[in-house]
Amino acid sequence: MNLEKGCECCQRGEYVEAIAHFDQAIQEDTNCSKAWNFRANALSALKRYAEALQNYDRATFLRPDYHQAWFNRGLLLMEMGAYGNAIESYDRAIDHYPDPAYIHARASIGLRQKLVFA
Repeated sequence: MNLEKGCECCQRGEYVEAIAHFDQAIQEDTNCSKAWNFRANALSALKRYAEALQNYDRATFLRPDYHQAWFNRGLLLMEMGAYGNAIESYDRAIDHYPDPAYIHARASIGLRQKLVFA
């Protein structure tokens, strides 16, 4: 329930409130990789990049095959200018996603946008 409420808050741009819901979900289950991933997304939206990276790391530690967390981690690292590390995260996402072409396409689009608008 807290995950759903947090995601709804994110959709409305209410990231601080979303984090509170994700915190509650994490208190209920510290091993909930989705809560860590979603919390990281909200932190990233608030430009709290170091905290977001720690949360993505926690999500991928708990569930090493969590392709979406690896992909989101790559997006964050790209935003931070850590392109080599971003590629490593995308590679991990590709390792665990049934359609690697999708991850390749998303990563390359993100990289091109970053280079064009930087």
